[in-house]
Amino acid sequence: MTSVESTRVKPPTPRERARTQTIADIVRLGREHLALHGAAALSLRAVARDLGVVSSAVYRYVENRDELLTLLLIDGYNELGDEVDAAVDSVPESDFAGQFRALATAVRAWAIREPASYALLFGSPVPGYQAPGERTTVPGTRVIVRLVHIFDAAFRAGALDAEVSPGVVIPEGLAADLAAIRTEMNLAAPDASLARGVLVWTSLFGAVSFEVFGQYGPDTFKAREELFGHQLSVLQGVVGLQG
Repeated sequence: MTSVESTRVKPPTPRERARTQTIADIVRLGREHLALHGAAALSLRAVARDLGVVSSAVYRYVENRDELLTLLLIDGYNELGDEVDAAVDSVPESDFAGQFRALATAVRAWAIREPASYALLFGSPVPGYQAPGERTTVPGTRVIVRLVHIFDAAFRAGALDAEVSPGVVIPEGLAADLAAIRTEMNLAAPDASLARGVLVWTSLFGAVSFEVFGQYGPDTFKAREELFGHQLSVLQGVVGLQG
């Protein structure tokens, strides 16, 4: 047997394909129930009913409600991450401001289109549920990792103003946290830039959350896209991103 033959991935068996499809159907129906009833009211029995099987059959694929919530989290994080990656990848590598705006716009568009999934990912915690970090951390950090690397690439290319907030002192404890992040993610940007990047991150999702969760009220801002575009311009200035 050649090395190519020995390392060739075997195609899934019919049983494996059927299992994968069933889990995909459960996740799809779970998202529909999430949109209709909210995360706290999510029920595997109700999902089984819509799937056309007895509840005991569903438990062979998804152990309990918490497992379904975990699958929905992973599905949502990855769908958002895929859309963000596609948007950023469509912008030239040297256009860091364009990449930032593409990322932010993709987050907003997905959140408005999928408010229930956005609420599960970034809203109030579901009572009694603790997401397993070993399964959700990687998909859950895809967007912030992409955002950080846009800013860090801009710094390395000289397109990020590291002195945009002169005189602001980074406290010792925060500096230690930032140093750990810099090492873990192999970043070059200094503390001040990283700290401002955190502010941009939280401000971006805060702006999206205010819109998705109706915190502005129905009549305060009718020009929502213009408001969001202005917010991005301000945040671009906060982090010192040129362009």
